[in-house]
Amino acid sequence: MTHSDIIARICAAAPVIAVLTIERVEDAQPLARALVAGGLPALEITLRTDAALEAIAAIAEVEGAMTGVGTLLTPTQVRDAKSAGAIFGVSPGATPTLVAAAQEIDLPLLPGAATATEAMRLLEQGFIFQKFFPAEAAGGALALGSIAGPLPQIKFCPTGGITPENVKSYLALPNTLCVGGSWIAPKALVDSGSWEKITQIARHAADLLR
Repeated sequence: MTHSDIIARICAAAPVIAVLTIERVEDAQPLARALVAGGLPALEITLRTDAALEAIAAIAEVEGAMTGVGTLLTPTQVRDAKSAGAIFGVSPGATPTLVAAAQEIDLPLLPGAATATEAMRLLEQGFIFQKFFPAEAAGGALALGSIAGPLPQIKFCPTGGITPENVKSYLALPNTLCVGGSWIAPKALVDSGSWEKITQIARHAADLLR
């Protein structure tokens, strides 16, 4: 299975990839189980906290979870993420060094693009699946839909500013595979261990039409 096949399978698993910033390792597994139970198996754990790598390793043990790592910026982070058990990576952008590291370590990558030029450069490298980031700041669903005209062969996972209020406008686009959303796991609910409430939010997101 190629890297593109793996990314396609992950993006097809549910309309939303849950974007998670985990501050306490002990929250990792119950949070992952709550999201998987709600129908969202694809989980992107961002490298924005000291607990991130341990959280990735913990979530990799949760049955049904597709464990990914977000905010990949350096080759070292790529290697650490793969060692921790991540099966895919997500980056806000893309550099030759980062792409080479992901290919060398055999980590399927969803690289970020915000413009047609960036998307075309990634397409030249074989990336037909990309992250559109920062989605709302880069023009929102209107901008992403406009890219579909000249570049129909590229499919995106828009992330950044996606909310329950605007998510349907993205999912309705022909070049959207899924979206990345952090609203799925509100910090207050995670801090209080309200796992059933998070499952309910996930269930609603999983039912969104694409």
